[in-house]
Order: sequence, then C-alpha cells, then structure tokens
Amino acid sequence: MNILITGCNGQLGTEMRNLSAQHTNHTYFFTDVQELDITNRQAVLDFVQNNNIDLIVNCAAYTNVDKAEEDEVTARLINAQAVENLASAGCKIIHVSTDYVFSGDEHVPCRESDPVAPRTAYGRTKYEGEQLLLNTNPQAIIFRTAWLYSPYGNNFVKTMLKYGREKDELRVVYDQIGTPTYAEDLAMAIYAAIEAPQWHAGIYHFTNEGVCSWFDFTVEILRQAGVTCKVTPILSSEYQYKTPRPHYSVLDKAKVKTTFGITIPYWTDSLAKCLKRL
Repeated sequence: MNILITGCNGQLGTEMRNLSAQHTNHTYFFTDVQELDITNRQAVLDFVQNNNIDLIVNCAAYTNVDKAEEDEVTARLINAQAVENLASAGCKIIHVSTDYVFSGDEHVPCRESDPVAPRTAYGRTKYEGEQLLLNTNPQAIIFRTAWLYSPYGNNFVKTMLKYGREKDELRVVYDQIGTPTYAEDLAMAIYAAIEAPQWHAGIYHFTNEGVCSWFDFTVEILRQAGVTCKVTPILSSEYQYKTPRPHYSVLDKAKVKTTFGITIPYWTDSLAKCLKRL
C-alpha cells in the first residue's frame, strides 16, 4: 500500500516513521504542514490522487488544551475541518482522537460506546472531527488515546524531568486519574490495525495498562530516572488551570486487544523504555 502519514514531526508521527523500517512492504509518504497543509481540501485531494494513496494515518492535531480555549477557530480548523478533508479523499483512514471527548466525571473506564460530553474547546473540536470523519467515511478507524508522551517534542515526562532536576520540590495534582500512553506503543497498535488480515472499522481506545494520578506518574518518572526531588500531592483546586482537566479519564481497552490480538504493556514498563531512550 501507499500510506500517507500526516503530522510526521509530532510525537506519534515520529514513532510511526521510526517503526516504518519494520514494515517495508508499504511505501510511505511522511508529511507535516510544510509538505502538506491538510486544512487545504484541494491540496489533500491532489496529494492523494497524485501519489495513489491507499491509506491515510492522521497523526496531526491541535493539542494545546489551553490555547484551544482562546483560539477555538484554529483548533476546529485542524481538529475537525482538516479531518473532513482527509476523509473526503476516498481512501482508508486511521485517525487519532482523545479522552477529552468524555466529561471526565466517570468512575469506571470509558468504553467506545459510552456517551461523550466534551467540556473544553479541545475536546469539542476533536469530537467534531470524529463525527465529520465517520459521516464522510464510515469505514474509518479511530484510536482514542490519553496522556501521550515520547522522547520527542514537549510532554509531561520531559517536563517533569526538567523541573525535577531544577527544583527542590514539585507540587502535582493527585485527584486527576488516567493512564499514560507511550507513543511507540500506540504506533505499534496502529501498525497492528494496518497489518490485520481484514479491515476493522470503528472506534478503539488505546493507552498503556494500569491506572495512576499525575502525582503517581511524576513520582515514578523521577524514581526511575534517579532524580531526587520532593513531590507533594495537591488537589486540582490548588492548581490554577486555565482550562478544566478530566478528573477520571481511564479508557477501557478490551475492544482493541480483542480485535487486533495485541498485548498492551503496563505503563511503568513503557516509561522505563522511554527513559532509556532519553
């Protein structure tokens, strides 16, 4: 197949590029905004036609939660309208979405069929992207994920390592619960969907296994990295967020494991892999 991977300079896109060396039976076209502006519908259609693209993996997104509140127009352009552009190209598509489509008030892991209730501009625009995609291309695959990190770009792991080495104490919220996702593991799941004997359209949830708070995550990052910095648990109400964060956003992964026959690593094991690369 000829596979177009958008957002190739981001965390997930970079891991997709790295793993492509293990999937050499396909031809890849790695693009970011410099090579292909996915908000330009005609540019997308021309690229797909000129390169005989069979499958699009959309790793591009507007992910700055706070800035999305201030500029929902741009967030919607990238997270929704651009997705519709890709969907209209007439080929298979795998798209990456987010736990922010849920309210964050849940107390049990969210299933793919659970009702959505996004409370932020980021969540709203990502859910609009899901809807536009499925309305235009009902055979699409959507992976919802959360707490993504990798050795690349800006993410929580790298930020905590930086601050942990610079400060004597970090104050981190302990009443927001979820599961970290190592971008390489998500990329491997996407490749499992690509290489599956048949195409399994639908929505799937993917994070690493296990559950933790941001406080727990920070403690483990610093422990594994050998950084001696005091980590103090605080309530969300003690931290001045510009945008509300989900209090509970654990995703149920039974469907993705059953459908694609994958085993998902525990979050602390994947964290260790990432730290070794850093």
